[in-house]
Amino acid sequence: MTHTYQLNGLTCTSCEDKVKKALELVDNVTDVAVSKDNSTATITMDKHVALTELQNALESKYQIKAVDHNENAEEVKSWFTTYKPILLIFFYISFVTLLIQFTNHHFDYMQAMPHFMAGFFLVFSFFKLLNLKGFAESYMMYDVLAKKIPTWGYAYAFIELGLGISYLLNFNPLLTNAVTFIVMTISIVGVLQSLLNKKKIQCACLGAVFNLPMSTVTIIEDGLMILMSFIMLITML
Repeated sequence: MTHTYQLNGLTCTSCEDKVKKALELVDNVTDVAVSKDNSTATITMDKHVALTELQNALESKYQIKAVDHNENAEEVKSWFTTYKPILLIFFYISFVTLLIQFTNHHFDYMQAMPHFMAGFFLVFSFFKLLNLKGFAESYMMYDVLAKKIPTWGYAYAFIELGLGISYLLNFNPLLTNAVTFIVMTISIVGVLQSLLNKKKIQCACLGAVFNLPMSTVTIIEDGLMILMSFIMLITML
């Protein structure tokens, strides 16, 4: 996609070169044309780059503004495009869970949660196992335990697979939920640290198959598993 932006602060040809080089370093930007006379920057990108990200790449004396597109609409569109795989996965797992409950006379959330978690762990472990080495290397970039023990990244995919099977078979619910709570709590610590430090790294939630950036979506994903396992543990104790 290509967008034209208003660019204030350009006073000479050297400004054009400086701004052009700075914007070309932004991730997903493939081409930049800067005009001092028109006070514009025409940027071509693989996928939409937020205006704030473009502004952060420039010195404070240069101010960039959208002119030929709705920035908010583009950001929403870009967000859905980026996270389409994970949104579809959550939709299908939720849909199957609801279909199972449809056979009951009433909705049993204590039965629905293990079914949802079984689908979650089985599907997510599947994508991790497609490229186990790629997942382990990506996971090592931010997970607190995988950084210290690299083999943890390899083991994690199989732990998810085991948890998925355990929830599906209703195997020792107390142990299964306890392991889920501990493992996902460890996992979310690294995610939170990365986001707080504003690190731009790939999320390993779907292995190395999809290039998903680390974001609040990852927190919701881990947090949901922690919350469900905690609720079920409380009801058992």
